[in-house]
Amino acid sequence: MSFSRRNFLIATGVAAASTTVLSACGNGSGNSSKSQVPSVKGAKTAKIEVGTKADSAGPAPEVPGAVKGGTIYSLDQFDMDHLDPAQIYSSTEAAITVPILRGLTGYKIDDKGGAILVGDLATDAGTTKDGGKTWSFTLKDGLKWEDGSDVTVEDVRHTFERGFADFITEGPTYTKGWLAGGKNYKGPYGGKHLDSIEISGKTVTFRLTEPRGDFNFTLAMRGYAIVPKKHDTKEKYDKRPMSCGPYKIDSRQIGKSMTYVRNEHWDPKTDSIRNAYPDKFVFQFGFQNLASTDRFIADKGNDQYTMSIFNEVAPERVAEVLPDAKLKQRVLVAVDTATYYWPINTTRIKDVKVRQAINYAWPVQQLQTIRGGKATSEIATTVFSPVTPGYHPFDLYGKTQKPGGDPVKAKALLKEAGKVGQKLVIAYQQSDNSVKQAVAIKNAMEAAGFQVVNKQVDKSTFYTQISKLDNEFDMFAAGWSPDWPGGYSEFYLTWEGGQIHDGGQNWAQLNDTSVNKAIAAASKITDVEQANKAWGEVDRQIMQLAACVPDYNPIRNWMHGSKVGHVIYDSANTCIALCKLYAKK
Repeated sequence: MSFSRRNFLIATGVAAASTTVLSACGNGSGNSSKSQVPSVKGAKTAKIEVGTKADSAGPAPEVPGAVKGGTIYSLDQFDMDHLDPAQIYSSTEAAITVPILRGLTGYKIDDKGGAILVGDLATDAGTTKDGGKTWSFTLKDGLKWEDGSDVTVEDVRHTFERGFADFITEGPTYTKGWLAGGKNYKGPYGGKHLDSIEISGKTVTFRLTEPRGDFNFTLAMRGYAIVPKKHDTKEKYDKRPMSCGPYKIDSRQIGKSMTYVRNEHWDPKTDSIRNAYPDKFVFQFGFQNLASTDRFIADKGNDQYTMSIFNEVAPERVAEVLPDAKLKQRVLVAVDTATYYWPINTTRIKDVKVRQAINYAWPVQQLQTIRGGKATSEIATTVFSPVTPGYHPFDLYGKTQKPGGDPVKAKALLKEAGKVGQKLVIAYQQSDNSVKQAVAIKNAMEAAGFQVVNKQVDKSTFYTQISKLDNEFDMFAAGWSPDWPGGYSEFYLTWEGGQIHDGGQNWAQLNDTSVNKAIAAASKITDVEQANKAWGEVDRQIMQLAACVPDYNPIRNWMHGSKVGHVIYDSANTCIALCKLYAKK
């Protein structure tokens, strides 16, 4: 249940020049405040500026004290569902592919995890002369694929055109809606190009249907990383993508492991974002939080060189690890910007009183305790995270006053609706902790008058399963963070009625006329303060309809081995910054 669907990039009003991202993160060394539990509601934000052309030029700044060589390992619960960038829309998939996939733009992080937007494959973060309706990007010199061939503007055009193909069922869909002429376009495989993507020399120009001052931020998503035209294997590309980054896939046993080795054709002079200190990364899958935490605590053999992309300190070990000053030196603590919530399928649970009853009965405090207590999360009452501009605090279902749930109020609503005994089919991800939470939810719901059927779904395919329109679940765990500045990327894909389709993220399948109109109206507001107010009202409308149950805002606690160097937070991908790590001698 602690699997974030989205990587939080940035969150503020619509503005191309800068944005904000959470800055409350750190580890156990060098700061006395790190012994305290960070607060989501009290977290501060810091600006992310658009970098200059000079900022986009490689190589990336050296990490002080870093040495080349050795192997960095990982211990994580599950393998990746997707590696084709066009299909990537989860934080773990985005994080694990930073060393191999590159886009036109990206985020350059500093030693403290702060970031600026820069050109990645492009010479800068893009230029627009008409307020964001037309954007141009020029490729750097010396860019190579892992086979030694050049990265070309033809590859760039092909990447955005293939996003329209029928086999691309997941991943971000923003550019499909924004590119002029895209409505009836079916992809490049029939030999037809999209006229709104123009190429000349080393420059690609995108012509949009509407001004998007945030288009360069959008392209920093891993979902828009470039795919080589001549190596595009369509559906098969999802299992073995080509690299133009510092590493390439050497081997992969799906469900068990994946190994990266150096890409000898990567030129660090072309890359201002990535360092490449280890000779190899070995990602190991199939390890529950408790197993990985115990190995980190023991800190023996290769585990000294091991970290996790997803796994955190197990709830069963929070009280042992976090108060221990020596162990906490090996824990990276970061306040995440996601909200984890349980979408309620509004096409199956149609009565708003029944959905409201679910919200009243929800045992948020018990679930927080199962996750490890206040050191791991804060109780959520809204869809917006408290650290996102546009957030307005409200609590429609009394979670603050009754965090254990209100079964009496819930049952009264069920009686009013004539739905006592309502069946709920609830899906959750397979993990030891998720099983415990599922039991607590079942007990709370049944105490309120529901009949609950719990369904376990494999973690590696969970979001693929819940994104099917006919998934046969009444509700399930999910999480979301904005993809770039403002409420548009918080609410449009996940709550707008036109986004209901297989592979989409409107998991509640909410198609409410008032919400749709409110989203459309808020999208057109250019004043930041007014836009933030409007998005806050969208949040309230969704919760009045009880289309989901907000559960929690996460506080991350990633543990690692004693010989993993320079473990810092990647605020662009809400994870440990893989390309800043090194293996200590």
